[in-house]
Amino acid sequence: MSSLNKYSGIWTRYEAAHLLRRTTFGSNIETIKLYGSKTIDECIDLIFQPLNEPPPPINLTSDSDPDVPIGETWVDKGTSAGVNGYRNVSLRSWSFDWMLGFGPNIREKMTMFWHNHFVTADLNDPRYTYKYIELLRKNALGNFKQLTKDITIDIGMLVYLNGRDNTKQAPNENFARELMELFTLGKGPSAGPGDYTTFTETDVKEMAKALTGWIDNRTGLPLRSQFVPNRHDTTTKKLSQRFGNATIPNLNADEYKNVIDTIFQRDEVALFISRKLYRWFVYSNIDSDIEQNIISPMANLIRSNNYEIAPALKALLASEHFYDACVIGTIIKNPIDFLVNTINNFNVTMPSDPLIKIKVTTSLFQISNNMQMGLFMAPSVAGWQAYYQEPSYYRLWLNATSLPGRKGYTDSLVNGYTISGYRMKIDPTLSLDKFDNPSDPDNVIDEFSLLLFCKPVAENQKTVLRAIVLEGGTPANWATMYNAYKADPGNANKKELVINRMKKLLGYMMHMPEYHLS
Repeated sequence: MSSLNKYSGIWTRYEAAHLLRRTTFGSNIETIKLYGSKTIDECIDLIFQPLNEPPPPINLTSDSDPDVPIGETWVDKGTSAGVNGYRNVSLRSWSFDWMLGFGPNIREKMTMFWHNHFVTADLNDPRYTYKYIELLRKNALGNFKQLTKDITIDIGMLVYLNGRDNTKQAPNENFARELMELFTLGKGPSAGPGDYTTFTETDVKEMAKALTGWIDNRTGLPLRSQFVPNRHDTTTKKLSQRFGNATIPNLNADEYKNVIDTIFQRDEVALFISRKLYRWFVYSNIDSDIEQNIISPMANLIRSNNYEIAPALKALLASEHFYDACVIGTIIKNPIDFLVNTINNFNVTMPSDPLIKIKVTTSLFQISNNMQMGLFMAPSVAGWQAYYQEPSYYRLWLNATSLPGRKGYTDSLVNGYTISGYRMKIDPTLSLDKFDNPSDPDNVIDEFSLLLFCKPVAENQKTVLRAIVLEGGTPANWATMYNAYKADPGNANKKELVINRMKKLLGYMMHMPEYHLS
C-alpha cells in the first residue's frame, strides 16, 4: 500500500539519482555520487535551499533598439516597432540558460510546473512574458494562495485570459472560469445544468463581476496592472450553494483578494493542487489507494501550512512511495527535460561567447518546439496535454516525429555538431574518469547506467553493452587501453581510442527505450 511515510530503506546512488532526475534538469556523475553519500534529509535540504534571483536578460544582438543599447536589459524599457523579435529570442535563451548547468536545485523545475499550471502563451510583448515568468520563479516554492492572488492581476494573465476586457458593462467570464476549473478547484462531475460539483455557472458569472476593473497599464513605465474604479462592478455578488451561498461585497481594488480567499476555503483546492504536483513529480495514474494515502495527506499538509507548498512537496519527495520500484522510471521525459538533461549529465561545455550561446540555446528552443513543447507556447490554457490527457499522459511525448528527433539529437551530441562555428560535443572521459574503476568494463556499464537510466540494466542488456565496450577484445584489452590513456592524458591518439569506444557505447545506450524514462 502506498504511503506518505518517510522513506526508511537503504539510500544509494540510484535513489539519489531518482530524486535528482525528477527535481532538476539533470546532474552529472559527481553530483549523483555526492548525493548518494548523504542522507535523504540532507539531499532534500540542499535541493530546496533558497537561491538569489537571476539578473534579467539583456540586449546582446540588436543595435537598432532605440530604447535599449547593447549590454543593457530591455525588461523595464520602452518598446518600438521591430524589437520584439530579438527580445523573444533573448528571453528564451535566458530561460534555457537557467536550466543548463544550473545545479541541484528544484526551483527551475517548479517554475516550469507553475508555467504549466498558470498558463499564459503567445503574449505579443516579451516584457509581459518576463514579468510573468519571474513572478512564478519568485513564488516557485512559496504560498499557493498568494501566488493565485498575484497571478490574477499579472499583466500577462490580464491579457491572456481577457481580464483587461472584464468590465461592469460587459463582464468577461474567461478568467473566472479558468480560475476555478484549471487553477484551483477542478471541474467535478456534472450534478445538473450548469453545476460542476465544485462550482456552478452562477459562480462563474458572479466571480467575473467581482474581478472587474483591472487593466494592464500600457502607457508609461514601469509596466504594471492598474485598478480602474469606474470599470468595476460595485454590487454584492451572490455565490451558489457550492460556496454555501456566500456573498462577496464590494471591496474595489481589494475585491479580487476576497474572491481568492473564498475559493481557498474549499477543501478541494488543496486536493486539486496535490494531484497536479503528484502528476508532475511522481506518476500520472491516481487510483483510490493513491488518493487516500498520498493525495489526501498532502492536501492536509498544504491546508495546515496555510497553502505553503514546500512542506507537502518535501514530504512527497522524501516518502517511501516516491522511491517505490513501481514509481521509478515511470515518467517519459518531456522534450525540454530530455534536451537539457543530456547536456547537464555530461557537463557539455556551453560557449563562453554570449552571441554564440544565444544561437545554441535558440537551437534548443526550436528542437523542443518541434517536439511539441515550445517554451511560453503551451497549446492551451490547460497546459501541455501530457500532464492531463487521459489515458495516454506522458506517452504523448513520443510519436513518429519526436522519437527520431530525440535520437538525432543524442547522436549529434555524441558525435559532435557545429553551431556558428562552435562544436557541441559530449566528452565521455569527463564522466569516465570519475568512475570507481573505469578500467573495468562492467563498472563502465554500471556507472553510465546510473547516469543515463533509472534502474540497473538487466544481465542480457549488459552482455550487449559489454560487447560494445570490448569490441571483440577482452576486459584486459580495455583495461590496457584505458590505463594507457590515463597515464598519458595529453596524448590525443590514446584519448581518441577511448573516446571512440565510449561514443559507440553512449550512442547505443541513448537509443535504448530506458533513456527516455525518468
